[in-house]
Amino acid sequence: MNYIQFFAMRPEVSLLCVYLVLFLYDLFTTGHTRRLYHPLACISMVVLTALTLSDTGSFTLFGGMYESNAMIVFMKAILAFGSMLVVLLSHNWLRAEHTFYKQGEFYVLLLSTLLGMYFMISARHFLLLFIGMELASLPLACLVAFDKYRHNSAEAGIKYILTSMFSSAVMLYGISFLYGTTGTLYFDDMAAGITGSPMQMFALVLFFAGLGFKISLVPFHLWTADSYQGAPTAVTAFLSVISKGAAVFTLFVVLTKVFGGMVEQWQFIIYATTVASITIANLMAMKQHFLKRFMAFSSISQAGYIMLAVIGGRATDMTAMVYYIIVYMVANMAVFAIIGSIEKVLHCAVRREHCRGLYGTNPKLTLVMTLALFSLAGIPPFAGFFSKFFVFMSAFGAGFWVLVFIALINTVISLYYYLLIVKAMYMERCDTPVPPIKCDPYTRITLMLCVAGIVLLGVCSFVYAGIDSISFG
Repeated sequence: MNYIQFFAMRPEVSLLCVYLVLFLYDLFTTGHTRRLYHPLACISMVVLTALTLSDTGSFTLFGGMYESNAMIVFMKAILAFGSMLVVLLSHNWLRAEHTFYKQGEFYVLLLSTLLGMYFMISARHFLLLFIGMELASLPLACLVAFDKYRHNSAEAGIKYILTSMFSSAVMLYGISFLYGTTGTLYFDDMAAGITGSPMQMFALVLFFAGLGFKISLVPFHLWTADSYQGAPTAVTAFLSVISKGAAVFTLFVVLTKVFGGMVEQWQFIIYATTVASITIANLMAMKQHFLKRFMAFSSISQAGYIMLAVIGGRATDMTAMVYYIIVYMVANMAVFAIIGSIEKVLHCAVRREHCRGLYGTNPKLTLVMTLALFSLAGIPPFAGFFSKFFVFMSAFGAGFWVLVFIALINTVISLYYYLLIVKAMYMERCDTPVPPIKCDPYTRITLMLCVAGIVLLGVCSFVYAGIDSISFG
C-alpha cells in the first residue's frame, strides 16, 4: 500500500491534527491554563473549516474505496461549520462545575463522530461506509449520555445506543445480501450487478432502515424524542442537524450510485416514509410541552421535507438537498442556543410555558427565536421559505405532484405549532417570566452567525448557484 495516499485526504488529516492538538492540551495543562481550552477549541474548529474548504480536485484513493470532489468537500465543510457552532454554544454548559473537567472528553468525542461522518460521505465501498457509520455512532452515544447523573441523560444514552446497535445490525445484514448477490462491495461494481431481484429488494429495505434511524424518519424515529430530551442541549443540536445531514447525503449517494437500477422501488419507499414522517411528526409536535421534545418532532418533520429532494435522485435534487441542510442548520442551531441560554437561568428543562412573556424581559432573544421559527416554518422572506420552495420544486419536477400537495398541507399545519411559541413569547402574560438573560460572547457569536444565515441565505442567490455548479446525481 502507498501510505502517501493518506496525506491526500486533507479534510480527514486536518481533523486528526485538530484532534491531537485538543487531546494533548487536555492531557498536559492544569490550573488557570485550562481557561484557554474553549477558545482554543473554537479557533481550531474555524481552522478546520477553512482547511476543509481549501481541498481542491477530484480523485479516488485506495482502489476506489474513497472519493473526493468539490461537492463532497463542500459537504464536509458544512459539517465542520455546524460542529463549530455546536462548540460555540456549548460554552455555558462546559464551564459548569460538573462538566468543566470533562471538556477534553467532549471535544474528542465530537471530533471522532465528525471523522466518522467524513468517511461516510467519501465512502465508495460499503466496508468504509460501515466503519464510518460506527465511528460516528459510538462516540455520539457517549455524548448523549454525557450528563449521566443529570437530566435523564443516561436513559437517553441507553435508548440511543440500543437502537443504534439494532439499526447498524440491520444495515449490515442488508449489505451482506448485496455482497451475496453481486460479489463486490464497491459502489460502481455493485451497480452493474443490481437486477432488482427479491433478495436485492430485501437488502434495499434493510439498508434504508439502517440509515432511516440516523435521519429519524418514521417509523425509525421512536428514539428521537427521549434522546433529544435527555441529552445535553449542545449534543441535541448536533444530533438534530450534523448527524442528519451526513446521513441524508450518504443515502442520496448510495441510492443514485448503487441502486440506480431499482429507482422505482426506492422512490416508493421514500414516498411512503416522507408522507408518514411529515404527517405524524406534525401531529405529535402539537402535543409537546417540553421545547426539546417539540424540536425532536420538528426535526422528524424537517427530515421528511429533506427527503423531497432525495426522491428524484438528480443533480438539481442534490442542490436543493444541500441548500436545505444549510438553512435548516442555522435555524435549528439558533433555537437550541436560545434553549440552552434559558436552561442556564432556570436550571430545568424548558417548557413552552416558560416562553410566556419572554419578549418583555428578553426582546433580542425573542426576535432571534422568532426569525428561527419563521425560517423553520417556511415563512417568507427568510431562508427557510426558499429552501422549502426548492425541495418542493425538486419533487414536483420529478413528477411527485401528490407528494408535494401533501407536504404543502403539512406545512400549513406546522405553522400552527411554530406560531404557538411565537404567540406565547409576545402575547401571553406570565407572573414569573424568564428573567433577563445575559448571553456569553460565544453564544452571541453563534446567534449572530445563525441570524446572518437565516436572513442572507435566502437573498444571496450565488449560494444556491454555487452549490448547483458542483452537484451530481
